Amino acid sequence: MVDQVAQGNVPPPASKPIILGIVAAVWGAGGVFALLLFAGARLSAVVAAGLDFPWQTIHIVAAAANAVFMAWSEGHRGFGQRFSPRSAARLQWLLYHPSPTRALFAPLFVMGYFHATRRLRVVVYSLTVGILAAIAIVHALPQPWRAALDIGVVIGLAWGAASFAWSLRQTLAGRGEEVSPELPAGGENESSRRTC
Repeated sequence: MVDQVAQGNVPPPASKPIILGIVAAVWGAGGVFALLLFAGARLSAVVAAGLDFPWQTIHIVAAAANAVFMAWSEGHRGFGQRFSPRSAARLQWLLYHPSPTRALFAPLFVMGYFHATRRLRVVVYSLTVGILAAIAIVHALPQPWRAALDIGVVIGLAWGAASFAWSLRQTLAGRGEEVSPELPAGGENESSRRTC
């Protein structure tokens, strides 16, 4: 850590973020939370509407299996172990390294859509295409199948919002393990690693 501070890769602990960094970080965190909560609320309405339809045993089994699978894969692995710690690290980096573009598009920066490693950008854009395709397919299903599948996504999104809040708390408090913000090679402060 001392070497990184000396090289200018990590702001010294006593340094203070500038106003643009604070605004960008608040907008970045708020935008990510808004996206997760909006998607969760919309899908919760779909699940609630699905409860008005008659459910057979197969629908109940599918909903339970999907809920467990999505809690583990989307919630724990996707959000808890990958997205949330990395996004919190990117948000903390943004706090100390704002630019007008990164501040304006802070939620997209935090999620890794730009100023990120090639690997992260490929993952983020691939996931976006996959999610949009899944939405189109599930939207075409009749109720209560939509509800049976969307209940798992709601659980994953709720887990995601909670894990992002936890990761932000840990990162901004300087506790936890080191997580890379996955900045581009040759990019500004590329080797910066923040705790999460």
